[in-house]
Amino acid sequence: QVQVVESGGGLVQVGGSLRLSCSASGRAANMKALGWFRQAPGKEREFVSAMLWSTGSLLYSDFAKDRFTGSRDGAKTTMYLQMNSLRPEDTAVYTCGAVDRRATSLALADASTYDVWGQGTQVTVSS
Repeated sequence: QVQVVESGGGLVQVGGSLRLSCSASGRAANMKALGWFRQAPGKEREFVSAMLWSTGSLLYSDFAKDRFTGSRDGAKTTMYLQMNSLRPEDTAVYTCGAVDRRATSLALADASTYDVWGQGTQVTVSS
């Protein structure tokens, strides 16, 4: 089974940048996609970005598409999320999930599609 670990969160000022990493281990060859979600205090979890691993195709939420960029290091089975022009409303716990290759759904913006989750990494944007 695939395991995922996030890193790269922290405290940044408004307008700053952070790069999050999601590293998959274990049977990573069985992974279909990696995706990022976030959850702010008192709010529901929301989709940020995802990558279909076989093609490298990226999907973004509306709020992320102009400021966040996904990329990968295929050799390390790691997805990166470069976040620029950060705002206070980006403050949240960012969590990475993995979709098993046997999954029949490609609804990558839907958290229920994901089989494995990491522990999350805190991103705090101060004004």
